[in-house]
Amino acid sequence: MISLLLTVKRLFSALWRSFKLKNFQALFMLVIVMLLSGTVFFVRNEGLSIVDALYVCVLTLSTVGHPTFEPQTELGKVFMMLYVVVGTGLFLGLIGHIAYALIKQPERKTGKKEEE
Repeated sequence: MISLLLTVKRLFSALWRSFKLKNFQALFMLVIVMLLSGTVFFVRNEGLSIVDALYVCVLTLSTVGHPTFEPQTELGKVFMMLYVVVGTGLFLGLIGHIAYALIKQPERKTGKKEEE
């Protein structure tokens, strides 16, 4: 249980460090815009509920995919193709920034000189 708490603490500190970077902020906003636009599109054109549309969008951007959802309209199919290509790149860039912040630990000042 302690290791889980330490891992969650480390994840949140990496997110905090990531949010200080302008590139991360831009990617984060673009992913939010992608999620909102996809949700609105699927609610209006495919007849999904808001929760179902958001669920499909999150699963699509995270490259998991929804096993039973298939757009029913031609416009929905074209939108989904563009949504996958653009959104997956943005989402993976966002995850890459978080992973980099997890790997790169901040330097701590110990007050001791390193021996060479």
